[in-house]
Amino acid sequence: MARTDVNTLGEFGLIEHLTRNFPIVQPETLKGVGDDAAVIDNGTHLTVVSTDMLVEGIHFDLAYTPLKHLGYKAVAVNLSDIYAMNAFPKQITVSIALSNRFSVEALEELYAGIHAACETYQVDLVGGDTTSSPKGLVISVTAIGQGDRDLLCYRSGAQVGDLICITGDLGAAYLGLQILEREKQLWQENPQIQPDLENQKYVIGRQLKPEARRDVVEIFRKINLKPTSMIDISDGLASEVFHICKQSKVGALIEESGVPIHPEAEMLALKFKLDPITCALNGGEDYELLFTIRPEDVDLIRFLPEIYIAGEILDAKDGIKLNTKGGNLHALKAQGWVHF
Repeated sequence: MARTDVNTLGEFGLIEHLTRNFPIVQPETLKGVGDDAAVIDNGTHLTVVSTDMLVEGIHFDLAYTPLKHLGYKAVAVNLSDIYAMNAFPKQITVSIALSNRFSVEALEELYAGIHAACETYQVDLVGGDTTSSPKGLVISVTAIGQGDRDLLCYRSGAQVGDLICITGDLGAAYLGLQILEREKQLWQENPQIQPDLENQKYVIGRQLKPEARRDVVEIFRKINLKPTSMIDISDGLASEVFHICKQSKVGALIEESGVPIHPEAEMLALKFKLDPITCALNGGEDYELLFTIRPEDVDLIRFLPEIYIAGEILDAKDGIKLNTKGGNLHALKAQGWVHF
């Protein structure tokens, strides 16, 4: 047999390749592979299901990630997918595989973080699995939510002329990771050195303890707004724009001036000799929401805090472009998190 390296396909190409021969046969399955979550019709409501896996050495480093923070983050990043469907999570399951280096006390710390997230987002832990691993720690969380049939959002609903909106700010989590990696390297060279996090509490917090944007979905309900499409920003803004454009069969124009970047993140990027907009476009792990709205709905969000208009949906033939602050148009490239 010919051997194809998974790196040639990438995460989403691999998923498409492996699942292309899995037709939906159950009438209750409204949405399968290809969005932030699957959607199942249960008659009186729609069940929304998403799952994610975190692997030690790939998604987290215990050299600088407290177990309690890790437990919280493992839950929050999964719930973010449910909110990205304009739905609300209700339950989670947690499965872990661990090596013999982890004690009961260590796992208690991990589950303290999981418990804190359950309290914050008002979800129930209803099951899971535990097994051994030859090396390290693996955490898999499945989030189960409910959505209103008329309010659920998909990646495929964007229309030409829609406005592109972003919540919060982008790039800070990536820059927090840069500080943590730098301090880890210095500590490895000299274990006597104390970490210097430069009082960068904001960017460090964005990396170690991200929050899912439940508040934004609640605001949508209050102002009676249904986005035409939505996705959470986990792999970088550029990557998520491409996902919406592919699923909706449209193009996009992103205005650099409309991409929100926290002042602390911007200053830190410049200190590291990085372009702040590059960090925002490709850094990932922000877990903000990227969504599109009809132009006539702009007054509903114009004055809302932490919601920014960052561009417009174009015809597919116009491509996916970035308009820089200097007025130059560039083809946008998705250079976010590479899973393989």
